[in-house]
Amino acid sequence: MTAISFSMAASAFGQSEGSLQIARAGSQASYKGPVESFSGAVRVDPLFPKPNGPTRATGSYVTFEPGARTAWHTHPMGQTLVVTAGVGRVQRWGDPVQQIQAGDVVWIPPGQKHWHGAAPTTAMTHIAITELWDGKAVDWVEKVSDTQYRIEP
Repeated sequence: MTAISFSMAASAFGQSEGSLQIARAGSQASYKGPVESFSGAVRVDPLFPKPNGPTRATGSYVTFEPGARTAWHTHPMGQTLVVTAGVGRVQRWGDPVQQIQAGDVVWIPPGQKHWHGAAPTTAMTHIAITELWDGKAVDWVEKVSDTQYRIEP
């Protein structure tokens, strides 16, 4: 998740503390995953990109077209992925590539270098939930090479 996504929903949520807040469908603009952090076609739909009140959580609905994926990255507070559609892949640095599919929930512990994305021939969508630490949710590293991506789960 990029820094731009944290401010995109500021106007979608009310500013009154303690009140129920609803971000209406379509009130937050979708954007393309930046080429510095993603390979292939990726669309990010912010869900709750700006922490509100005491919470540190952010969330986005992310759709990867076939073959699309994140770069290697880490999260200071970890990340939860809820796969909602399709078939994808996830890999922690040093571990084998694993297949993920709709209904799977993936927990990536804090500081673990990893990547995730769609399978080569199937799109994948997940909800990504990440907590901020000192205002930071992600540290991007290098891109996943085609050789690394093509390793079968």
